[in-house]
Amino acid sequence: MSLQFLWYIPNQARPGHRGDDTVVDHNSLETLTGHARALEEHGWGGALIGTGWGRPDTFTVATALAARTTTFQPLIAVRPGYWHPAKFASAAATLDHLTGGRVLVNIVSGKDDLAAYGDSEGDQAHRYARTKEFLQIVRRLWTDENVTHHGEHFAVTGATVVPRLAGRHPRLYFGGASEAAERVAATEADVQLFWGEPLDGVAERIDRLRRLGERLGREHPPLEFGLRITTVVRDTTGQAWADAEAKVAEMAKGAVARDVNWGAAVGQRRLLDLAARGEVLDDNLYTAPGKFGGGGAGTTWLVGSAEDVARSLRRYQALGITHFVLSDTPYLPEIKRQGDRLLPLLRSSGEAAAANRG
Repeated sequence: MSLQFLWYIPNQARPGHRGDDTVVDHNSLETLTGHARALEEHGWGGALIGTGWGRPDTFTVATALAARTTTFQPLIAVRPGYWHPAKFASAAATLDHLTGGRVLVNIVSGKDDLAAYGDSEGDQAHRYARTKEFLQIVRRLWTDENVTHHGEHFAVTGATVVPRLAGRHPRLYFGGASEAAERVAATEADVQLFWGEPLDGVAERIDRLRRLGERLGREHPPLEFGLRITTVVRDTTGQAWADAEAKVAEMAKGAVARDVNWGAAVGQRRLLDLAARGEVLDDNLYTAPGKFGGGGAGTTWLVGSAEDVARSLRRYQALGITHFVLSDTPYLPEIKRQGDRLLPLLRSSGEAAAANRG
């Protein structure tokens, strides 16, 4: 199975995301295009583009960047409720057709300012039941004609998306660590994304999701797995740790703002609880950022030289991780540094593993 290496493009209304350099026009088309083209030039497959009310619209940003690149794959984060499934299926199919199959989709069901755009939700069970129905309808609309579905959350009658994506469709990434989220991932997603947990936690979740898919009667190809994590890579191990500790010291001063939904999700709580096990786990998984406002992929960091971090990522690969979504700040220089120094190590190990399996 081939490996996928993606980065992260922070389409934020305000500069300085997670300690990034504060620059004029940080979210202009020219600046974001510079990131996307640098990704192409330095070996990356594409980038996750985050979503949330108060940011520039994710699908619009992804479309603009896809139009200005040739191989860049946008991993477009979308929310059921912000999108109606038929409208999203049509938009994604159109962009996928125009880009020659470059669209990737990340389905997000976590908290957001839903009332701001006229959405609402019930409890966790309701939220993930709606997500499951959204995924089922979108899959059918990408491949079938005259789709009719009247469910608890959505309805379409005689719907046909043009162009249809016969034989393939954008890969559907999904996150979430709650029991309700895992039931959706096990049956409906193509790729389950994990945040930076220790190896034992990831191994446990992979095993549980595989068994859950079998028990629930998964009808799609086997679920694949990905890791979304911050990677602090420097020339030497010592320099990497010095820089990581300096970043955390700045965070401790309150220089990095917390997300409004910080700590709300089950997966986020799992990461925050890791600090009780130690400040450094699995050789170089740094938990201290979570104490001072690091959220999501910024809660735990892999720290070290390119060789150190590659060694750690290869351990995740050995568990079954084949999709890697990495990042560090400042984003643009790190695209180049990690693309030039880290990715060759990961690709060479992946090619060796494939040759051994052959």
